[in-house]
Parts: sequence; structure tokens; C-alpha cells
Amino acid sequence: MSEEKKYKNLIVQGAVYKTTFTRKFEERINWEAPNENLIHSFLPGTIIDIFIKTGEKVKEGETILLLEAMKMQNQVRMPFDGEIVKIYIRKDEVISKNHLMLEIKPKNLK
Repeated sequence: MSEEKKYKNLIVQGAVYKTTFTRKFEERINWEAPNENLIHSFLPGTIIDIFIKTGEKVKEGETILLLEAMKMQNQVRMPFDGEIVKIYIRKDEVISKNHLMLEIKPKNLK
């Protein structure tokens, strides 16, 4: 086996290392940065109340909905100033973890 096929470059903080990878490492699913404009549920639960409407402009930190999980009400807050593009949930709906709840558009985008 040639050295090019046997060893691969691994770059860590700008330093290049020659190494071999395990099969598990080579077959892994590559990480992708999450889309900041899509708000997903962080745990399974029930939507108690929704305080926003499509097209509404919302400030960073405002409570946009209440999600009840394990008998606790969790406030979901707006991560940045923006506008609500689409709401994918409704009141009293039971949702799973990572369920798409909202699509938002940052204030600085037109």
C-alpha cells in the first residue's frame, strides 16, 4: 500500500498531522452548522401558548412561545431581532425533540 493511501492529513488548529483513520471515523456523518433561522425544539413537550404571528417583528430576548416538558413551562425566546416567517406548530400540539417550530428572518436581511 502506498504512503498516500495509508496515511491521511488531519488538520487540528492549523497543524497538519499524518495519520490513519478508523473505518468508523471515515464513515461518520459530517457535521453541518445549524441554520440559525430555523428554531427547533430542544426537548419533547406540549406547546402551551404562542405569543407571535407570521410577519410580526420581534426583538431579541422576547418570549415567543411556552413549551411544557416534564411539568415545567419553558420560555422559548427570540435569539435575535427579526421577523417571523412561518410558524410550524399550534397551541396544544405535542412535539418531539428537534421538531421544527419556527422560521425567522434576521432584522438586517431584507
